[in-house]
Amino acid sequence: MTGILRKTFLLSVAVCIVAGCASGVPHTIVPDYDKRKIRLIALVPVDNRTDDRQAARLLREEILEKLYFKGYPKIPLDMIDEKLTSDCGWNMEVNGKCALPIEVIGKRLGVDAIMYCTLLEWKTSFITVYAPTTVSVALELKDAETGETLWHSRYSVVDRHYDFTRKRLELKACQAYDPAIREIVDETLSSLPNGTDSAGYTPSEKSSWKLW
Repeated sequence: MTGILRKTFLLSVAVCIVAGCASGVPHTIVPDYDKRKIRLIALVPVDNRTDDRQAARLLREEILEKLYFKGYPKIPLDMIDEKLTSDCGWNMEVNGKCALPIEVIGKRLGVDAIMYCTLLEWKTSFITVYAPTTVSVALELKDAETGETLWHSRYSVVDRHYDFTRKRLELKACQAYDPAIREIVDETLSSLPNGTDSAGYTPSEKSSWKLW
């Protein structure tokens, strides 16, 4: 191998190693996210494309907690829903997800960004002694004023179970959902930069939030 070919080969290997280390969960983010000083995020109701309403509630609560620990103030979910219902005419019983214009949501809630969550899959398939549990979620953060997508991520978890009876498989499947949700939330939000209230981050001028 010539000197040039050897250098090219080694460079290719190095690039592959760096790319592998930096891959992580697929996501997109605006290059100047840190300059946006995003602090207040409203987590609107989940777009639930499954038949399990409790799953959407658990997922939304888990995301709220994770955002809080990443340095984003916790805006109570019931307050968000109440404000959107009373001020914007959104009916939670008719529309599980919030389909209001983003500028309306942003203005009513006085936040910097809106986070949308879509629960794509929440199911277990039973095949004799085998039962895979699949949970799939997509998250998107949008600017509350412009509607621009600031960050987006999607992740799926497949937990495989094996046993000799359907009852025991069902039990294992039920026990798998909570860990699956936590894994999905941890993995997807790992690519979202910490908020302005996290340690070492200088808060923006928007130091508080009001829903009234």
